[in-house]
Parts: sequence; C-alpha cells; structure tokens
Amino acid sequence: MQLTPLDWIVITISLLVAFSPAVFFARRAGRGTAEFFASGRAAPWWLIGTSMVATTFSTDTPNLVTDFVRSKGVAYNWAWWAFLLTGMMTVFFYARLWRRSGVLTDLEFYELRYSGRSAAFVRGFRAVYLGLFFNCVIMASVTLAAAKIANVMLGWDRTQTVIFCSLICIAFAALSGLWGVLATDIIQFAIAMVGVFAAAYYALQRPEVGGLAGLLQKIDPDTLRLLPDFGNHELTMTVLIIPLAVQWWSVWYPGAEPGGGSYIAQRVLAARTEQHAMAATLWFNVAHYALRPWPWIIVALCSLLVYPTLGDIQQTLPNVDADLLGNDIAYPAMLALLPHGVLGLLIASLLSAYVSTMSTHLNWGASYLVHDFYRRFIRGGASERHYVWVSRVTTAALMLLAAAFMFLLSTAEEAFHLLLSIGAGTGLIYLLRWFWWRINAWSEIAAMIASFVTAVALLVVKKLGVVIPVHYSLVGTVVATTCVWVLVTYLTRPADHDSLVRFYRLVRPAGPGWNHIRAAAGVAASPDSLPHAFLGWGLGCTLVYSALFGTGSFIYGRIAAGVVCTMLFAGSAVVLARLLPAMWRDRHAAAGSDLAGSR
Repeated sequence: MQLTPLDWIVITISLLVAFSPAVFFARRAGRGTAEFFASGRAAPWWLIGTSMVATTFSTDTPNLVTDFVRSKGVAYNWAWWAFLLTGMMTVFFYARLWRRSGVLTDLEFYELRYSGRSAAFVRGFRAVYLGLFFNCVIMASVTLAAAKIANVMLGWDRTQTVIFCSLICIAFAALSGLWGVLATDIIQFAIAMVGVFAAAYYALQRPEVGGLAGLLQKIDPDTLRLLPDFGNHELTMTVLIIPLAVQWWSVWYPGAEPGGGSYIAQRVLAARTEQHAMAATLWFNVAHYALRPWPWIIVALCSLLVYPTLGDIQQTLPNVDADLLGNDIAYPAMLALLPHGVLGLLIASLLSAYVSTMSTHLNWGASYLVHDFYRRFIRGGASERHYVWVSRVTTAALMLLAAAFMFLLSTAEEAFHLLLSIGAGTGLIYLLRWFWWRINAWSEIAAMIASFVTAVALLVVKKLGVVIPVHYSLVGTVVATTCVWVLVTYLTRPADHDSLVRFYRLVRPAGPGWNHIRAAAGVAASPDSLPHAFLGWGLGCTLVYSALFGTGSFIYGRIAAGVVCTMLFAGSAVVLARLLPAMWRDRHAAAGSDLAGSR
C-alpha cells in the first residue's frame, strides 16, 4: 500500500507533538538515577496511572486480542481479563506498601525484606533474569507486532522495522528518563485512543460488515459469547476456570504481577504519596480493562467478515511476508483499508503506542541492570553522572538484544503463553511475602528455579510430540512450584530478626502474619485495614467487570443485561467513593495511636 502526502503530514505532526516532552526532560533525567528511574518521587496519580495504561497499550495488544477473537472467540479474552483480580488486589493491598517501602526499584525490596547473602543473590539474579532475559522476551514480542504492522502497512521487512524502531526507541528512552516517559505517555495515550476508536468506526463501515447490525447478524453467535460455551468443557477450563481459579494469583506476568512489580511498582514508587500510588493503580485498572478492549474486539470481529481466512489476507496483501502470517496480522490488515489521513493517524498512534511500551521496558530493565546489579555488585560509590551514562548505554544494549530475539518468535499468542509458562507458580509467594514473616529469600530462589525447570521440562516433552493441554501444563507448573517453595521455606531459616523488625517498622503490613514481629517492633497497629482492603477489592472488580460487560451488552443489543451491569457499576462506584476516604481515616488514626504511644 502507498501512503499519500496527507498521511505523512499527519504522521509527522503527531510524532512531533508526542515526543516533544523527551527534549524538555532530558536535562532533568541526567541529574541522577533517582530522576532517571523514579522521577524524583514527585509524579501525580493521573500522570502515573495514564502512563501505566499507555505502557500496556502496545502494538502487540490489539494483535493478541485479534488472534484470540479470530481463533477462539471473544470469550477467550478471559485469558487476560482474569488478571483484573490481580490488578485490583495491587490497588487495595499492595500499592501503599510499595510506596511506604521507599525503595528505588522493586528489586531493592529483597535486601529490605530479607537478609544475608541469599537476599543479595536473589536481588542480583532477578536483576539479570527479569531485566535482561524476561524483559527482552517482552520487548521482542512487542517488536514482532510492530514488524507485522509495518510489513502490512508500509511494506517493510523485519530488518527495516527493527532498525527504525531501535533508533527511535534508543534515542527517546536513553534521553528522557522516567519523567520524559511519563509526560510523553499522556500524549501518546490520547493519540492511540483516537486511533483505535477510528479503526473500529471504519471497520464497521466496510461493505462486507454492514455496520453494527450487519456485524451481529453475520458473525457466528458462538464467536460473540462473553462467556465460553459451558458444553465445551476443554474450552471452558482453559478460558474461564483456570484463569479465574489459578492463573491470576499464581502467574507472574508483566503489568499484572501478583502483589505488583516490574514497571507497575516502578510507577508506584515514583508517586508523590501513598494516596497517589493507590489512585494511580485504580485508574490504570479501570482504563486497561473497561475502556480499551471493545474497539479492538470490534475490529477483530469485522476482520472475520473481511478476511475469513488467512488466505484472504494473503490474496489481498500479496507482499506480506509469509513468515509473519497469522491470525494476529488481521488487525494491521484491517487498518490497511482505512482512508488516507485516517491511515496516517493510525500509523502514528501505533508507533506512539509502541514507543510508549518500549521506552517503559527499556527504562525499567536498565533500572534493574544498573541499580540492582551494576551499582550493587560491580561498581558502587561512583558518581550519579556515571550511573546515568551507564543507564543510557544499557538502554541501547537492551533494545538491540530484544530486536535480535524478535526473529525467534512468530505469533503474539506464542509469546503470551511463553511468558505465562516461565512465570507460572511464583505468584503466590509475591502475594504472601508482605503478610507472612516466615517467607525468606530461599523461598523465592526455589520458586524461580522450580518454575523455570518445570516449564523447560514441559517444553521438551511437547517437542517430543506429547500433546499436553495448556491448562494442564499451567496447573502442573503451579502445583510443582508451590510445593517446592513451601517445603524450602520450612527447611531453611527465616530472615534474621533485626531485618524483620526493621522491615515491619517501615512498611507495617496488616494481618496476623506479623504478630510477634509487630510486638517486638513496638508498633501499635498497622495503618491498613484488611476488611476494608477486601471490600475495596471486591467493589473494584465489580466496577470494572460491570463496565466491561455492560458496554458489550449494549453493543450486542442486549439492553436488559446492559441496564443490570450499569446499575452494578453505579452502585459499586458509590460505595467505593465512600470507602476510599474511610481507608485514609484508618491510616491517620493508626498514625495518631503510634504518636500517643511514643509519648
């Protein structure tokens, strides 16, 4: 396809507006690692929350949703919708704890919570494991989606896309630091949202679709299901039961980590206060799960009518690389049909979404490798200018490694399941380590090793020709990993008493898991209320799911179901608005009690 001068003008203007904050914040980012990686801990909730949303709004996300819808129907999105349970738990249980800890990165937490060489080891190991290996897999999957889009819309091969994307991402992420990433994310999110709604609108106007009424009439009702067909036990187990019963709490997945972590923790740690940290994660979950999915789903459904098979895509776009052909390529294939001008806006929005995600992962990965590995174990005591310089070099190296790894992947779903399998079984420990004093660094080391070994063993078995359903593999990995780390927890010594007391005095988690440590610390009470946190978690999930499925019900013309969902949304919003101030009153009351006790 050919872009017109109008498209190029729209692209140029959009990108100039989107990336202008990077220049403004470049000097500030160079002051030190606290500015480069944590924006000086002065960012407001709306900026942080929107940045979280923009980060998860990447080129691979609409491709992944399209892959799910075309191959297994709308209901298959429960594979990621179930992670809302994790996200809302982060809002009400963990966001305040992270901000209260005062660490620069979430890996610094290990030497705050644990003690000895094992704590140092797990911090250094995870810095390399997550910051380098895991992070490069994520960035490679995002770049793969960008390569598919560029191949369809610009006619570029993988190498051309990688070179262009690497240059722009390295220049932006290395220059701006986290402040530039946060500020740019606001603009990029706005451009991307306009783009996805425009894509959905024009997809419905296609003659093969015939508007929303035509879409609903022509699409197989089974494809439109919001819940899987319960008569199909295998699909129901894979799509609904396992994600809701096991996956959300057991799997470490970027952006939906049990207990928070990675770039979510990085944003929380950059917040002005605990209130801002909590509000930011709440806004992120609302926007991520309730605001964005339906434009992507609509385009995916329309693609089934415009391109019923992959052969239809190849026939319409004969220059598409055969190695990139898959259901996920249907999304950029639909965008290729947009009118000029709008096409330029869509390309700009996708590039903005791509750079937003990549810049976050580059900054986050560099923070691990520089602050938690290089500075901690190789060269401590150097100047802040030195560490900022090393951070910028590391950013470039990460981008190049991710670009190289991209050539080993083929589809968005393949990358998604790879990440799930590697992180399976470790999630429970990240939930409990804040609330149970007995967990130690060896618990985490055992969980990581067990999860990785089990995932590799299952992969080898699969390569030998043994067919193992995905949900069996996931449950098997979770059970094996959990048994290993629980056993290791009881067979090894806990962190030393002084470290536990110091951690509790700083973070002060609620619940009975720290009773004897709480007594030794001489702290009257936790500022948090677990009953309030559980109530907020339930209300938050009800709020988002009712918005998500209420919107879907109205789109499908199911007015009664839409009204019920709207009532649930309004009711949960009202109660939540009353609960949040009460949670802060709990904190102030606990602080007053501690002050009185100290007197």
